[in-house]
Amino acid sequence: MNSIPRTGPALRLPAARAYWVMALLLAAFVVLEGRDIYLQGPRSRFLRNQGSARYSRIIEIPAHRGMILDRNGHPLAISTPVKSVWASPADFRASPDQMAQLSRLLGLPSADIASRLADRALDFVYLKRLMPPQDAQQVAALRIPGVFLQREYRRYYPTGDVAAQLIGFTDVDDKGQEGLELAYQDWLAGKPGSRRVIKDRLGHIVQDVENITAPRKGHDLTLSIDRDIQYLAFRALQNAVVASRAESGSLIVLNAKTGEVLALANLPSFNPNNRDKAAPADTRNRAVTDAAELGSVMKPFTIAAALQAGVITPNTQFQTAPGVMSLDGWTISDAERNGLLTVAQVLQVSSNIGAAKIALRLTPKQQWTMLHAVGFGQIPDTGFPGETAGDMRPYAAWRPIDQATIAHGNGISASLLQLARAYTVFADGGVLMPLSFVKVDSPVQGRRVMSRTVANDVRRMLELVVEPGGTAPDARIPGYTVAGKTGTAHKVRRDGGYARNRYIASFVGMAPASDPRLIVAVALNQPSAGHYYGGEVAAPVFAQVMAASLRRLDVPPDAPSTQAAPPAAAQPAKEAT
Repeated sequence: MNSIPRTGPALRLPAARAYWVMALLLAAFVVLEGRDIYLQGPRSRFLRNQGSARYSRIIEIPAHRGMILDRNGHPLAISTPVKSVWASPADFRASPDQMAQLSRLLGLPSADIASRLADRALDFVYLKRLMPPQDAQQVAALRIPGVFLQREYRRYYPTGDVAAQLIGFTDVDDKGQEGLELAYQDWLAGKPGSRRVIKDRLGHIVQDVENITAPRKGHDLTLSIDRDIQYLAFRALQNAVVASRAESGSLIVLNAKTGEVLALANLPSFNPNNRDKAAPADTRNRAVTDAAELGSVMKPFTIAAALQAGVITPNTQFQTAPGVMSLDGWTISDAERNGLLTVAQVLQVSSNIGAAKIALRLTPKQQWTMLHAVGFGQIPDTGFPGETAGDMRPYAAWRPIDQATIAHGNGISASLLQLARAYTVFADGGVLMPLSFVKVDSPVQGRRVMSRTVANDVRRMLELVVEPGGTAPDARIPGYTVAGKTGTAHKVRRDGGYARNRYIASFVGMAPASDPRLIVAVALNQPSAGHYYGGEVAAPVFAQVMAASLRRLDVPPDAPSTQAAPPAAAQPAKEAT
């Protein structure tokens, strides 16, 4: 007989317990669904960002800085691609042998590298900036985990020390720090771009996802500088500083028609491509930022003021004997006894007494107004960083002795750049020209500050300075007429007095004098080789630079080619200091 298997009683939950289980399951489902909605809704952006942060990076793409060019397109500053070595401290792993090789390639002690990588919470640490690409590739070849290369740009200056203070330099981030690099930072600097990449856990780029912003190259800057004239100006100044054993020197070449600066040189100089040993003082553009009392180069402006006011004519005579003059308890003297001199002769032999007597025919306001009109006491407004306004006190405080001394360049200070600009009034028929370090392509409008007749009268007087009997026959140039003025000034001490045996020798002039094309200004600070007069140490530098510059620009001669410098036996007139 077949047996039928028996089963136990069916398992049944109490109704209340079933309801509780179903409620808990439903609640869990609701919580999970709510969490899902929350994560994919309000928190979705945060979570995506957190995920991206673990594998996605936005890398900055450096921009190429614009070139600086001379007026003829020759490069004066260019940016070259280089590599920088950086590391992720958390990912850095190097064997002792790798560390030794890395230390050698970077030129850093191993202890220094270890110190930089000590904080493992950092994501990015530079080990070496701006390395040549071939050197950086040797670092990459070590295959050290956590060490990477980054592309950057380094500024290079082909002319080296020749135009260092003028061009300036950039810092390690390729930002202008001095000179025209700083003045035109916004123009030269490009705008960095960016791109998104995916990196693995070691920081290696495994996928280039997208370019977010393309880098924008900086604008090129074309200067007024002529590279060839800059070279010859620098070399001539260098030779003069060495020969005269001067403490420093500056030289400027201007286009008299446009006010463009064709050359500007300073010594001592420095190599902007390697500034490790450069003294801070050597990076200063002395011709623009430093002001000093420059002496008798100021006399033409007092004479121009007197001619403009109608209180003298070029043939008015002044008695300068016996070579000394007392005024307000002070003594004014000439280097030589000259006797009765015309106004033109006062300039030719540079008589302090004659200049003082001319100034005293003016009111302080008349004298000050002329000096102010040609730019003294004012910033030249070239845009060059740190340009000085010099020092010229308000005329209301001037005493007769102040008028007399300012007439021959004491009690008033100016930069060499201000002085060179002021002389454009004699080169351009009474019109003061604005200065520019950038190439000018359109006609330049100056500002008239004196009549054409007065300007031309003074220029003719300045031609006598370089003739035999003047203070600067060494400024003559065969084939060209020259007009200019010497300056020899005692240096001002820190206590306000004048140093007895320390001088600034200067010369500023123009050529061809019949229709000036160029103005050259030279100043030598503290020559100590036995000669210190402007006509002895500065005028020959002027002649050398002016002659070469005129040839460079193909300026036709305006005088007989047989014209020669005076014989060695002929002595220039001694200039009063």
